Amino acid sequence: MLGGGEQRHMAADSEPLDPLPINSRALVVVDSSALTHVGESSPFRREDMQNGHHGQPAESIVNHSKILQDDLQELGEKIKHHEDNVKYLKTLKNKLEDSILEMQVSMGKYHTASFSKGENEDPDSVETEEKIIQHILKYEKSVAALLCRMRTNPEAEVSDNPLMKDVLGIVATLGKVDDANLSRLLSEYLGRETMLAVVCKTYEGFKALEAYIEDGLINKGCGIDAFAASTGRPLDERFRVICLENLRPYAGELIADDPQRRFDLLKPRLISGENPQGFLGFAVNMVTIDNTNLYGISKTGHTLRETLFYYLFSNLQVYRSREDMLKALPCITNGAISLDGGIIRSAGVFALGHHRGDIDVKFPSDAHRFNLPVSYFETENHLKETKRKKDRALEDLQREQALLDHARYTYETKKREFVRFLAESSSYSTQHQVGHVSTPR
Repeated sequence: MLGGGEQRHMAADSEPLDPLPINSRALVVVDSSALTHVGESSPFRREDMQNGHHGQPAESIVNHSKILQDDLQELGEKIKHHEDNVKYLKTLKNKLEDSILEMQVSMGKYHTASFSKGENEDPDSVETEEKIIQHILKYEKSVAALLCRMRTNPEAEVSDNPLMKDVLGIVATLGKVDDANLSRLLSEYLGRETMLAVVCKTYEGFKALEAYIEDGLINKGCGIDAFAASTGRPLDERFRVICLENLRPYAGELIADDPQRRFDLLKPRLISGENPQGFLGFAVNMVTIDNTNLYGISKTGHTLRETLFYYLFSNLQVYRSREDMLKALPCITNGAISLDGGIIRSAGVFALGHHRGDIDVKFPSDAHRFNLPVSYFETENHLKETKRKKDRALEDLQREQALLDHARYTYETKKREFVRFLAESSSYSTQHQVGHVSTPR
C-alpha cells in the first residue's frame, strides 16, 4: 500500500519509477461558506465556556488547530502522490497499447505476404499431417504404422478396441510446429524412436499393449502383438511407449489468457542480467496443440503440454544462430537448438557435423506460416511480453486510483472537521469576550 511521503517505484515496465515530486508546503484552503456546517462534536467542554476557564481552552484551541492542519497537509501530500502515480500509469498504459497495435499491424503484414506467397508454394515443401502419416506408414512393421492404419481404416472399430481406448496417438501426430525448419530440428533433437513413440493416458493402458509368459517372454497371442499378427504384419522390433500418468508434469504458471495454455517461463539471463541475443523462446511453447488435446488429458487432469511435451523438451531453448547459442552457454541448462542447425543436448553435450537430411517423421507444419522470417517470431514474443506489461500497468492503475479515491474522501472528511472546529472556536471566542466585558469590576 502506498501513502504519505512513501515513494512508489512502479514495476510495470521493468524499470523503477523516479521519485514523484511532492509539494510539502501545500496550503490548506478553507471555503468560508462552509463555516455554517457545524457538527455536534466539539473539542471544547460546555462547562469551560460557561465558567470562563480562560487559560486551558485557549491552549487547547491552538494545539487542536495545529493537529488538524498537519493532518490536512499530510493528506494533501498523499493525494498529490497518488495523482502523479495515476498520471504516470495512464501514460504508460497508453504507450504499451500503441506498441501492441503497431506490432499487431506488423505481424498482420507478414501473414498477408506469407499467404500470398503460399498460393504459389510448392506443396511438397510443406509437411501436412496427412504426409506425416504417409511417412510413418513406410515403417510397415512398426507399432506406429499399425496404429495409423487402424485410425485411418474406416472399417476398423477403433473406439471399441480395448487396445486403443487409452492410446492418444503417436508423438509426431500430437502437435504442430509453425516453421518447417524448426519442425525438422525438433524432430532431429528427439530422434526417430521418440517421434514414433506411442502415447498412452494411463499405466493400465500401457500394460494392455503387451503381455508376458514365463521367463519374461512376450505372449504373441495377446495385446498389440496379436493384433499385428492378425493383419499379416507381425512386429519385429522394440517400440517406445510414453505413459502420461507416470510423467512428472509442469508445475509452474501458465501465460494468462493464452489460448494455447503456454508456460510462463522465465527468459534466460546472462551474468550481466541481460537476455541473450538471438533467444527466440522455449521449444515446449512453440508446439501448437489441437483443441481436443489442449485441456485435461491425463488421469491427473494435466494437459498434453504439461505432460508429454514438457517431458520431451523441458526448458529446451531456441536461438536464431549457432553463434547466438554459443554466446548464451552460461544460461543454457537443459539444452538448446538454433535455426541454422546447432544442437546442444544438455550442458556440455554438443551435436556437431551436418544435420541429417533424411528425417521424414516430423511434426506437421502450418503452410500459411511456412515462410515467416525469424523477425516475425521475435515480434511475436515481444508482443506477448508487452501485453503482460500492459496488464500489470492496468492492475497498478486500478490500485492507485482506489488509493487516490480513499485519500480524497479522507481529506474531505478531515476538512469538514476542521471547518467545524473553526466555527466552534469562533463561537467560543465570542462568548468568552462577551462574558469578560459583562463582568463588573
